[in-house]
Amino acid sequence: MIRRLIVSYVLLVAVALAAFTVPVALTLTSQLRGDTDASVRREATTMALLLGAGDDASRDALVQMAGAYSVETGSTVQAVVLGSRSDGDTVHGLPRPEPDAAVDRALRENTSTTDWGSATPWGTELVITVPARAQTGAGTGDVVGAVRIIFPTEELTDRFWTIWGFRAILAVGVLVIAAGLGYLAARWLTRPLRQLNAMASRFSDGDLTARSPVTGPHETQTLARTLNQGAERLDTLIAAQRVFVADASHQLRTPLTALRLSLDNIADGVDDPYVTEDVEQATAEVVRMSRLVNGLLVLARAEAQATVAEPLPLRDIVEERLTVWQPAADERGVTIELAGQLLAGPPDDRLEVLASPGHLDQVLDNVLSNALEVSPDGGTIAVRAEPHHDEVVLEILDQGPGMSDADKARAFDRFWRGHGLTGRSGSGLGLAIVKQLVTDDGGAVTLRDAPGPGGLGVRISLRPASPRSGG
Repeated sequence: MIRRLIVSYVLLVAVALAAFTVPVALTLTSQLRGDTDASVRREATTMALLLGAGDDASRDALVQMAGAYSVETGSTVQAVVLGSRSDGDTVHGLPRPEPDAAVDRALRENTSTTDWGSATPWGTELVITVPARAQTGAGTGDVVGAVRIIFPTEELTDRFWTIWGFRAILAVGVLVIAAGLGYLAARWLTRPLRQLNAMASRFSDGDLTARSPVTGPHETQTLARTLNQGAERLDTLIAAQRVFVADASHQLRTPLTALRLSLDNIADGVDDPYVTEDVEQATAEVVRMSRLVNGLLVLARAEAQATVAEPLPLRDIVEERLTVWQPAADERGVTIELAGQLLAGPPDDRLEVLASPGHLDQVLDNVLSNALEVSPDGGTIAVRAEPHHDEVVLEILDQGPGMSDADKARAFDRFWRGHGLTGRSGSGLGLAIVKQLVTDDGGAVTLRDAPGPGGLGVRISLRPASPRSGG
């Protein structure tokens, strides 16, 4: 918008300059041409009078005048007399012009002619031909000859370019100043809009505390107030929702724990296999509900608290979480292997990534839990980490059934549940929590097909704590 305002302002100034300077320059050019024409014609007419007098004194005066004028202006003066014989190629000491239409009109029709050579604005020479009439006691008589002046226009052209060049340079200078002033004016005019845009950008990034200053014209002030009021209302509603989710999740944990203990006690005291089966199903549902409540509590805390990412050792965190999950993997016969330069390389490679304390632990717990859920007995889960340009890529690959493209598009939605090989369904919050935590730390998470006949890869991009080159 600033560029458009500057262009519009410069164009407006350019039109004003053109409307003022071009007519003035054209007028000066026309005046220069007219003055030159009048001056040269006046000299040619005077010489024609001397040629028409016919006496020796007039002839000598003509020769002297033509010589002085030629020296002064660089012009060529030519003359022709009717009925005279040429003395070599001169008439009264002046060269004769080549016979042409202009000379013929002067001698036969008593008509003066002016030839500029070109109309825009002129050629290299101005040629003026005037008739010379005999001077008698009663006045002027018949045409007896003609005088021609060939006037070079070099100096005239220099003056022409001076007129137009000065105005062109002046116009460029004015346009440059106008562009600078236009930039300042455009910045001033668009400042309220840029403030609104900055507020909208922060708001879209999740900063619900962003507000716009109420400045500028009345229209932008009204818009800023409206946006601020809407942001305030939305911030209040979302804060209330987060408080409700956090409180509800926290309050539900106690009765769910008590309910699970009660079910365990019932199962221990009952021998009926049908009752035991029902109790086990109820216990599984209570466990799933507990996971759901815990997930909601994690999301509520993650959205409500803005933690600062700090350098954390990636390899140490991965090895620690694998130690926790190894017993569950051994129970299923699932192998968890480390791969990649940063995990399978030398143990002294302590690359640090930027993450909030506890975030990466929860991310690995959720991804590994999902991977174990879908992995077949005796399968393999690969955990690899590689430096890649300006990021660190942590990837967890399983050998489960994988996901369709449609499922991948919905996998990060809250409460969307996939089904593992065990037949149990998750809470629908695992990958949503992963995305929330990774995004909060400035990273990104995507899903892709794992190499091989099946399986899913969870690709997590993290920020390195210090610059590091990678493939």
